Order: sequence, then structure tokens, then C-alpha cells
Amino acid sequence: MARLPSIFISHGSPMLALEPEAPAHRFLKGLGGMVERPKAILAVSAHWETTRPALSLSPRPATIHDFRGFPPALFAMQYPAPGAPALAERAAGLLAAQGLEPALVADRGLDHGAWTPLSLAWPDADIPVTQLSVQPHLSAAHHATVGAALRPLRDEGVLILGSGSFSHNLMEFRGQDPDVPSPAWG
Repeated sequence: MARLPSIFISHGSPMLALEPEAPAHRFLKGLGGMVERPKAILAVSAHWETTRPALSLSPRPATIHDFRGFPPALFAMQYPAPGAPALAERAAGLLAAQGLEPALVADRGLDHGAWTPLSLAWPDADIPVTQLSVQPHLSAAHHATVGAALRPLRDEGVLILGSGSFSHNLMEFRGQDPDVPSPAWG
């Protein structure tokens, strides 16, 4: 198996899962065919923030509907992928070797930053997935150390999928036309 990539995508609104006309929806639908099929996926979502790196040990991660005000069809969506507890433990070992003191969380599910893109790219939900948290209060150097520690997973058939956006201030964007230029702070 060739080295798998690390990919960072903007997961957009959870509605992306229900909007086939959206360019990002179409891109994500094709993503699974652009890369070699992974043995497992390590999803890193901007929606799981912790004080230190944490990994989900759940063998059957729940689909977390971590949003409100959307149509019932979105809340009905499920992404029943198997968990990847062995991958979580392997990743925790790699992080610990760099002095990062990761936590293992028994019951963490997949938030919409993970399951929305995964449900489009791998709709059969048959690839094991574990999720890794982010520490937004820590430096870019910290996150670069996390990435470097996890690099060996790519040679083991693991796709590392980062999901978020450069900014996630929905209150700033709510009610604006999608074509309005980004504010200067963005």
C-alpha cells in the first residue's frame, strides 16, 4: 500500500450532506475515488476541542448531531461506521512518544465535522474511524508536533482527514450572502 495523504477539507454547514447541487458536496462525493481506499481513517474535527489531544476508543461511534435549527432530515442522518480503537491506541502511543500526554475517551462519537464529509466520500460507512480532538488554545507548533507524530500512520494504511475551516465564527456570517468577501480578520 502506498503512503496515504493527509487531507484538510472545509466541511461547511451540516446541510452540505443534503445539498447535491453544492460544489463542495460534489467534490466530497468524489473524494473517496481520488485516494487509495484506507484501512482506517483518523478524523480530526474542529468540533472537538480539548486541553490536550484526545482520541475516541468507541468501537461503534455514535453520529453526533452537534447543531440546531436544521431540518429533521439532517437529524435523521446516521453514519454507522465501525470505530477504530486499535488505531486510537496506536495514535496515542505515537503522541505520547512526543511527550503530548493524550487522553483516550471511551464513548466519543463522530461530530458533524467528521461524519458530514465521511458520509459523502465513503457513504457505505464501512471504513473504521476514530476521531482526534484539537487544542485551539495551543500554538501552531503544538499542532505541527501532533501532525509529525502521526505521520507514520499514513504508511500503515491510515488516511488522516482534517476538517474545519480557517475561521468558524458563524455569528459573523449568519444572514449574509455566500458571495460576500471575507472580513479582513479572516
